[in-house]
Amino acid sequence: MFIPAHDKPGPPDKNPASPKAPPNQKTSPFQGVTRYHWLVVIIAAAGWLFDCMDQRLFTLAREPALKELLSADPARLAHIRDYIGYATTWMMLGWATGGIFFGLMSDKIGRVKTMVATLLIYSAFTGLSGFAHSWFDFVLYRFLVGLGVGGMFGAATALVAESVPSHFRAIALGFLQALSALGNLLGSQLSLIIKPGAVNFIGNFSGWQALFFAGIVPSLLVIPIVFTLREPEAWRAAKAKTSQGPQKKLGSSLELFRDPRWRRNTLIGLFLGASGMIGLWAIGFFSPELISSALKELPQSQIDTARALGTTFQDAGSFLGMIAFTFVAAYISRRIAFFGSFIIAMIATIFVFKSLHTAHDAYWMLPIMGFAQMTLYAGYSIYFPELFPTRLRGTGVGLCYNAVRYLTAPAPALMGLMSTRLGIRNAAVIMSSTYLIGMVTLIWAPETKDKPLPEE
Repeated sequence: MFIPAHDKPGPPDKNPASPKAPPNQKTSPFQGVTRYHWLVVIIAAAGWLFDCMDQRLFTLAREPALKELLSADPARLAHIRDYIGYATTWMMLGWATGGIFFGLMSDKIGRVKTMVATLLIYSAFTGLSGFAHSWFDFVLYRFLVGLGVGGMFGAATALVAESVPSHFRAIALGFLQALSALGNLLGSQLSLIIKPGAVNFIGNFSGWQALFFAGIVPSLLVIPIVFTLREPEAWRAAKAKTSQGPQKKLGSSLELFRDPRWRRNTLIGLFLGASGMIGLWAIGFFSPELISSALKELPQSQIDTARALGTTFQDAGSFLGMIAFTFVAAYISRRIAFFGSFIIAMIATIFVFKSLHTAHDAYWMLPIMGFAQMTLYAGYSIYFPELFPTRLRGTGVGLCYNAVRYLTAPAPALMGLMSTRLGIRNAAVIMSSTYLIGMVTLIWAPETKDKPLPEE
């Protein structure tokens, strides 16, 4: 009988929670890292990479998509920024819902199976977004895409954290998050080939529709996931242990708040996550609209090119920022890395939104903002799995990384409304105060560097 690779017992994985090396013994971060460990990191990173490609396709295609979908209603078209905010908000609500639900499922049924389910969901509904006939259809499909997008992160990071050696964990998780910038880059590059604002790009389909159709391709990643990956030994052991008694459950949101330690860590993760999520989704991901506003006197084709190149450079900066955070967190301190990231994110965001006026400005300013804002996301992938025990890790990571989107979901809509009334530049400056939340939260955050994953 055929047994999928992730259900085969296989050789035991190295336990990430094993005791660290003696203080005087220096361990190479790559010591003991096997070919299978690299496969876990690369495949999990690919799942998250394509997830982020979908996000980039959305941010680049949402304005031309809604322009076309609202074209028959001039009254609504006049308030297009409000509808951009609504679409982004509902995708984030789906993201939050999917993150919580699939975080629980990754603890209950396994990390690998959950990755497969979320990948198929976000790929399928990205493709269906291209068939939207009204703004309502478009928003609905984006909500459903969000369900899959939200679920991938918790399953992928838990899989990597539990599968690789403890001394390699920070670099592996940082690498996973850094590669997500390549997904954004891929999305930006696709928009150079498939112009979002193009009319009748393929037959009767516009450019924005063709972009969303391209989002179906990542579903092919299901094949290596099913045939290569297996559930981590730590998760299998936790499942066996919990099956012996009802006192401790796999995947329980309530248990995160019953125990004082996990409750404290959950609240810290939620506030750290909210600060960076608002900064990125309510400000940073409005960079295409900032470019459109700054270049509004130019032809649409030139604006599309500037948006694609500008966000490409922004994503390149994001990649470097996440690499920088990974090394500071791995070799110095998680808390110091977070504090520095919050400061530079606030300064860079205010500077870019106040100073960007030309396409040339976009090409050198947006990489700075991308570097600063996305450093935090390497922190989330490294730090959140280190806050929770194996039986609650997927649930905890999913909650901290995604439930905050319920809190931050109104922020893009608020940004859209403020942009209509105050201008996109002033709105962004006001919203940048969100980074102060993260700085204050660090007062209570535990340092997890050189510590094993928590267990009970």
